[in-house]
Amino acid sequence: MRTARIVAASVLMAGVLQGCTPRSEAQTPPDPAVTVAVPLVRQVQDWDEFTGRFEATRTVEVRARVGGYISAVHFRDGAQVRQGQLLFTLDPRPAQAALAAARASLAQAQAQLALARTNLARSEGLLEAQAVSQAEVDAQRGAQQTAEASVAAANAAVRARQLDLEFTRVTAPISGRVSDRRVDPGNLVGGGSSAADVLTTIVASGPIHFTFDASEAVLLKYQRQTRQGVAPVRLRLQDESGFTRSGTLDFTDNAVDTASGVIRLRAVVPNVDGFLKPGMFGQARLAGAGTYEAMLVPDAAIATDQARRIVYVVAADGSVAPRPVQTGPLIEGLRVVRSGLQRTDRVIINGVQRIQQPGMKVQASTGTIAPVAGRSELPVTRAAPASSATFAASLSSGD
Repeated sequence: MRTARIVAASVLMAGVLQGCTPRSEAQTPPDPAVTVAVPLVRQVQDWDEFTGRFEATRTVEVRARVGGYISAVHFRDGAQVRQGQLLFTLDPRPAQAALAAARASLAQAQAQLALARTNLARSEGLLEAQAVSQAEVDAQRGAQQTAEASVAAANAAVRARQLDLEFTRVTAPISGRVSDRRVDPGNLVGGGSSAADVLTTIVASGPIHFTFDASEAVLLKYQRQTRQGVAPVRLRLQDESGFTRSGTLDFTDNAVDTASGVIRLRAVVPNVDGFLKPGMFGQARLAGAGTYEAMLVPDAAIATDQARRIVYVVAADGSVAPRPVQTGPLIEGLRVVRSGLQRTDRVIINGVQRIQQPGMKVQASTGTIAPVAGRSELPVTRAAPASSATFAASLSSGD
């Protein structure tokens, strides 16, 4: 009886095990699905990135050259003005009165000169008749020369008073965008010196400078490269995603700052529409070495393993293997891979998060790697402008 029970239990257990075996196999998860693609190979160019500020090529503080009362303002605040355009008018009556007095002094000096010439001619005639001495003639000749000097001084005074009258009309010294007026009509302002009242300011709107600081290491790199006059710069503003603006590096300072270890660089940027304003912040990319052939993968395909950057490569049997890579800049939404990959490697570009451990099997479907639409960050090699040759020569010589 006891034996029968044991046999029945064994049969029952065997049945249970047989029933569980298919269910366990059905619960085994399939291999995760991923998308793989070979790296995209393109000609690219490295760029060094800097943050800087836009500055006007010319800035002028408008001051009156003579003092007086402001009688009128002839511009609209913030308007675009031309060189020579009338901005302010000072009360001209004091200058007109001074000019009239100077002209009267000139007429008096001319009359004195005419009298001196007459006296000299009379004395020279009497000297021939031995009616006067030579000393008298010399005195009359000196009086004539003094009168001539007085006339010259009076003419200079007239010209000075004419300038004073002209300076009552304050005109724009340069073309550009004017600020608001700092002085309203009816106020008395000083003029004729750097301490005079500032009436307004004008900044040249185009082209515009972009100034930034570079480290000594960057300076050394560019000085050691054979640049052949090419110094293009790409720029973007704070709210822009792409480097759509272009310029040319035209100046490098003559010394490295010993306190900070940086050197000041400057690019000139076209600003035809006047959109760029002095004081704006921006980001610049300065072209590094010449173009080279590089492999690119999506930035999302690159994982981090402690201090390493890795990508996952799928073998022919579907197994996954990590590859340590050395990465470069981000170009058109794709990351440059400098080393660690082969052109024929099948890189996981979608589904990296499903990789749990190296060596696991995956179901790989083939995809393609393409630049991200709307991103125009890929540098384009340009011909060197003539203005950049001087800067490139100074870099190569270390001046």
